[in-house]
Amino acid sequence: MSDVRRFSIVKPTLQTRYHIDFDWWGQSDRDWRVHLMSLLCAEHQEAFADFKANEMVDWIDPDTAEVQLVDGLQHILITHCAKEAGFISERTALVDAAFRLFLANGNDPMTVSEMAERLNRPAHIILKTLSGGRVYRGLRPVMEY
Repeated sequence: MSDVRRFSIVKPTLQTRYHIDFDWWGQSDRDWRVHLMSLLCAEHQEAFADFKANEMVDWIDPDTAEVQLVDGLQHILITHCAKEAGFISERTALVDAAFRLFLANGNDPMTVSEMAERLNRPAHIILKTLSGGRVYRGLRPVMEY
């Protein structure tokens, strides 16, 4: 018997959990670091102005105490800049707002209903946007096996 994993195509619902799939950025030849740099607060834009390398830093999961290597840029964005007032506003475009929401919550998966509540946007519009044929900013359903 083959050990090939087969994926079924399941239509997402309001309870489908989404996250930022950072692997998508690499697979799609997208330079996610450029986009993340644009989201840094003024203080860290200056600090990271000459940042060139994919510097990794140790991060300790507050729930499990597991130590993980994470990208330094991604880490500072998630732990500081995404927590700043105005990171997400009413005027932020839907896809950008959803992306920023995941950064602000450490990329913990959320359902469409949870996103709608936190973004104060209609759930059916979020679902329609994220479940279409195009992937925006790596926002994809969590693959659960």
